[in-house]
Amino acid sequence: MTMLKILVGVFLCLSSVVSGQYDDGFLQVDYENLSYNDISDPEEATPTPCKSTELTKWDKLFSMLENSQMRENILLQYVDEIIKVELQSIRDEMHQFVANFAGTCTNAIDSASTRITSQLEGKLMQIAERIGDTNTVHQSQHYKVLEQLLVASQDTAYRLSKIESAWQNGAEAQGLHSKFKQQDVSVYTGLEKVMDSMAYDLQKTRAELQLSQKWVAQHFLPSGCEVALLFPMRSRKIFASVNPAASMTLDSFTACIWSKVTDALNKTVLFSYGTKRNPYEIQLSLSQQSAVLSVGGDTYSTVASNVATVGEWVHFCGTWRSNDGNASLWVNGELAATSTGVAEGHPIPDGGILQLGQEKNGCCVGGFDEKLAFSGKLTGFNIWDKVLDKEQIAHLAKGEGSCSTRGNVVGWGVTEILPHGGAQYIH
Repeated sequence: MTMLKILVGVFLCLSSVVSGQYDDGFLQVDYENLSYNDISDPEEATPTPCKSTELTKWDKLFSMLENSQMRENILLQYVDEIIKVELQSIRDEMHQFVANFAGTCTNAIDSASTRITSQLEGKLMQIAERIGDTNTVHQSQHYKVLEQLLVASQDTAYRLSKIESAWQNGAEAQGLHSKFKQQDVSVYTGLEKVMDSMAYDLQKTRAELQLSQKWVAQHFLPSGCEVALLFPMRSRKIFASVNPAASMTLDSFTACIWSKVTDALNKTVLFSYGTKRNPYEIQLSLSQQSAVLSVGGDTYSTVASNVATVGEWVHFCGTWRSNDGNASLWVNGELAATSTGVAEGHPIPDGGILQLGQEKNGCCVGGFDEKLAFSGKLTGFNIWDKVLDKEQIAHLAKGEGSCSTRGNVVGWGVTEILPHGGAQYIH
């Protein structure tokens, strides 16, 4: 901008000088002065200073532009300073606010967190105590509640079917005499829809009860049983030895056990008792889905078909009498198979080996065969020196104190049963 003003001033000065030497548009030349075109000495030359003229409208315009630019710059600088001051004051106020209230908020949050944590710990302790108190009660009562619900649903379905049949019969009889009114038809239609909905709900409830029963059977021990023996895999080294509390000289017996098998082959031994002379004095085994009771040798057997379910708890009881050779197999409290003439007149001798999950037949190193080994869970093993009646056997399978009723020869929870090779007790 300054350079432009200088150039304009020089231009104006030159214009004034040139215009002074002209007269009426003609240039005056002195031809008589021969020294006109000579270059004079510098000492004789007298420079003529450029006289400043008044400001033109362009000078004023440029001056106004400069003034407006300066004012704009000053205004922007002032606004920036105001914004910086305001921001600094806001920042100071925020720091002061945080300094004043941070301690109070932190204390309040800490106290609230402490109070909530203590309440949660108390609730968790109460829940744990309730679970511990009601665990056994829940296990024993779960089956009973489910059975009651199932019976109630069946009874309700039966009553609804009777109501439906009675309604249909009444509708047919009424149709013989007169037509229904429109209102009656709508009422009966609504009733039929309600009955259909109830029937659907009952079917759904029954399916849910069945699923619940299946889940309970898979995840809980039988009612009244607190511990079980786990056989994690099929191995000739995994078994449990039993030391009977009384003599094994028997002319009759009842042997019961709860079983939850992982996999059953052609022969999977639940328990066996044998001597050096006869390793098959008493044996209860599974063959695929069948249960086999052998007495006095493997040729004398009683077989119950389609009674063993993989992955579910099943209660087995075997009974035998020497005087008539009557042998029976009971599954879940129900008679499943019976035979006569099984080892009739043969006494069971004492001095043998009683064990769970294997048989000692002398076939292999150590006397065990891994193909006969049991894998799964066993509990509630009891032996009596007599034949129990059907009510007692049903109570063992369906009663609340299944494992609390103990045999006088072997009593679960009383007689010494030692696990070997990886078998272990679980709760």
